[in-house]
Formats: sequence, C-alpha cells, structure tokens
Amino acid sequence: MEGQEAEPNRYVQVSGLITDVWYQPVQGAAVISHKLRRGTVSERTGIYSITSSPGDTIFFRALGYKRYHTIIPNDYTDKHVTVDIVLAADTIAISEINIFPWKSYNEFLKDITKEHPVDPIIENMNDNIASIYVAIANQSSYAVSPEAGYKYAMEQNFSSMSTRNQYPVNNLLNPFAWAKFINGMKNGLFKNQKFNKPEPAKVRKKIKKPDSK
Repeated sequence: MEGQEAEPNRYVQVSGLITDVWYQPVQGAAVISHKLRRGTVSERTGIYSITSSPGDTIFFRALGYKRYHTIIPNDYTDKHVTVDIVLAADTIAISEINIFPWKSYNEFLKDITKEHPVDPIIENMNDNIASIYVAIANQSSYAVSPEAGYKYAMEQNFSSMSTRNQYPVNNLLNPFAWAKFINGMKNGLFKNQKFNKPEPAKVRKKIKKPDSK
C-alpha cells in the first residue's frame, strides 16, 4: 500500500554483554535501534538482546558512562550476531568544595552579626528557669553551686537509706515533734524576743547554821 514505509526484508538478532573497563556487568544500560525505533535494557548480569537489521546503528547508553554505538553492515547475511560492549566511565574527579547559603563573605558576616528575634517559647522557658534558680537560692541556706548540688544529693541519699523499705518520715504524725512545738509556743517561740548580753553568774555564800547544844 502507498503511504506506508516498507518493512525491512531481513532482521538480525543482536545480543551480547555490556561491562565496564574492569569487566563488571553494567545493569540497566539502554540499547536503542536507530533504524527500527525500538530499544531494550541490559539485565542484572549485563546481558542484552535486541532485534536489528543490516545497515542499522545501535546506541548504548548508561548513567555514568560514555555513549557508544555500533553499526550492522549492509551486507551482513546472518540472522544472529554477538556484540560485546565495554563502556568507559564518564565521571570527573574534582576536589572537595564547601557550599554555603550566602553569596559572599560580607553577606555571611552581615547575617551572623545581625540580631535575630527570640522565639517566645524559648524566652518563656528561660524566664521559668531563672525563677526556679531564684526560688532554690532563696529557700536554701547556701548558694546554688556544684558544691551545694553535691550536698543536696548526699542529703537525699542519706534520707533514702534511712527510710529504706519504710514510709518517709512525717513530722505531722510524730508526737514528740508536736510536744516540742507546743512547748516552744508556750515559751514565746513566735514572739519578738530581746536578747540581752549574758550577765556573770552570782555566787551565793553558804550561811553557817549555829551549832545546837
């Protein structure tokens, strides 16, 4: 029929092995027939197979390798042909580079030195930590320091050891503590007391009793 391309009279089955320069199989290499407009890819072992025809050009392409092509001669008469391909690496080794999100060193200095707004959540967290620090410093009789932390840890350790396998000591249920508290209230524990300087003790002389006859 007119208007249709004539089908080629003869076909050739082209197959072979695709490897690199170290003879390692190249998987997933594209094999394209320019004349028949068809293609395939190499297997995991590097083996490929494609249908071609005399006078056809077959292209071989793989990621990271240079392109390669081969031509089937016009006077080729066999039905099968084996073509093994060795692909050369297409990578260039470059020295290590550092990539920064600034166009120049001046932009880097400008971005580093400018003031950044503080996140409200972080600001509240810092305020809470400061208030806890002040509360601990006011409640304890010693300043907050590594030595104070060690002392507090030792006190907690001694308390846990003294109450091991028992309930913690509760002075509200201690009758001796209540007696001491009530006695202190009677003696003016919560009253404003004036402290005077201690006076020297007075020595009393013994009075001799008259001898009874």
